[in-house]
Amino acid sequence: MSAKIINGKEISAKVRAQLAEEVRKLEEEQGTTPGLAVVIVGDDPASRVYVNNKKKDCAEVGIYSEEYALPAETTQEELIALIDKLNSKTDIDGILVQLPLPKHLDEKAVIERISPDKDVDAFHAQNVGKIMIGDYKFLPCTPAGVMELIRECGIDVCGKECVVIGRSNIVGKPMAMLLLHSNGTVTICHSRTKDLKEVCRRADILVVAIGRANFVTADMVKEGAVVIDVGMNRLEDGKLCGDVDFEAVKEVAGHITPVPGGVGPMTRLMLLKNTIAAAAR
Repeated sequence: MSAKIINGKEISAKVRAQLAEEVRKLEEEQGTTPGLAVVIVGDDPASRVYVNNKKKDCAEVGIYSEEYALPAETTQEELIALIDKLNSKTDIDGILVQLPLPKHLDEKAVIERISPDKDVDAFHAQNVGKIMIGDYKFLPCTPAGVMELIRECGIDVCGKECVVIGRSNIVGKPMAMLLLHSNGTVTICHSRTKDLKEVCRRADILVVAIGRANFVTADMVKEGAVVIDVGMNRLEDGKLCGDVDFEAVKEVAGHITPVPGGVGPMTRLMLLKNTIAAAAR
C-alpha cells in the first residue's frame, strides 16, 4: 500500500488562516500590527524569489512588511548600520536578512548584530542556546514547520526512533533538538556515519536534509515510517526534487512529504508565526 502524502499546501492553508486570525486579535486587543523587515543584498535570483514570496505571505495574513534591497557591493559597515536602525524601529518586530550574502560580507557578524528579540529566523547564538535548553521564544523556520506537519498528521513523536540525516545549524541540529524536546529518541547522521542504511532503517521518523537529489532510496526506509524530505534540488531537466526518491519510497513509507508542496509552504509560514510572536511580546 502506498504512503499517505503529507500535503504541506493544505496544512499551510489551515495554519495561514489561524495566523491571520492572530494578527486580527493583536490589532483589536493591543492596537499592534506585526512588522517584518526583509533585507536582501545583491541580485541572486533564488533569493529574490524567496523575498517576493515572503512579502506576499505577509500581505495575506495582515503583517506589515518593509523591503531593503541593497546593491551587491554594499559594505559590512553599511549593512550593520541598517541592522542597527531596524533594531531600534518600533514598528518592526522581526528582521530577516536573506542568506547567502555576497562573499565579502561576514554572515556570522551580521546575524549576531540582529537583536535576539527580532531574530525571527532564530539564527542568533542566544536563540540557538535557548532552543538547546528548551526555553525558546522563536524556532528556526524549517524544523518548526516539520514539527507542525508531524503534529497535523496526528503522529506522536514520544518514544519514537527518529533519524535526522544532515547536521547543518539551520536544519539538522535544531531539528534533532525539537524531536528530542518531544521525547523522541534521536540519531543524527552525516557524511561520516558508518552503515547509514542500517541506521535509517531503524527510524520510525526519518528527516532528510542534505541537499542531494534522490539520495534516500526505498531500501533505506523502514516499512510504515514517516519520511520528511527537506531537500530542494533542481535536476538537469529543470524539475524540482527532494533528497528522497519519492516514487520508490512512497511504496514503503507510511507517510511522506512531496517536493515541492511538502515542507516548503510550512517553512514560510513559521517565519510569520515568529514575527507575530515577537509583536505579541
